Amino acid sequence: CTRNDHSSYNPRYQQFVKCYKRLYKAQPELTKCVYDQFVSHLQSSVQEEIQELKEEGNLTVLFESLDRLVGGAKGRETPAWRPRGVPEEDVRSGVVPYFLKQRKLLQRALKEKEEGNAQLAQAVLAGRKKMESLQEEIQKRKEAWQEIAEEGQKVVNMFDELH
Repeated sequence: CTRNDHSSYNPRYQQFVKCYKRLYKAQPELTKCVYDQFVSHLQSSVQEEIQELKEEGNLTVLFESLDRLVGGAKGRETPAWRPRGVPEEDVRSGVVPYFLKQRKLLQRALKEKEEGNAQLAQAVLAGRKKMESLQEEIQKRKEAWQEIAEEGQKVVNMFDELH
């Protein structure tokens, strides 16, 4: 472990030491080494993450393009890269149409969902009516079978009495 001087003036190191008091008391040099490795690893991880974000969003190209625009605008009184020169109006002119388009898309999707829900509600009501009619039919057939069973029982009883 390389030795960096993390004396008492480094508040981050002091916070680290507070978290690992026992280790620091037992082995202060090891604590410094762990801290240095932690900071180094954290810095490299953050740099890697930034690089990945730049690559994913194609930010390097966008930043270079912005730098060219800013460089081309030097010496001018009005910014060349803003159509109106007023940030609020420029943002509004770009953002409002986008949000209006999104609003229209969401309204269309909502209308489709509402129509679909209305069709499903009608299907549910039709299903309920069908179930009610089936239940009535079942009840009628049950009663008819009960009547037939009672008549059959009467006939059997009559034959039993005849014997």
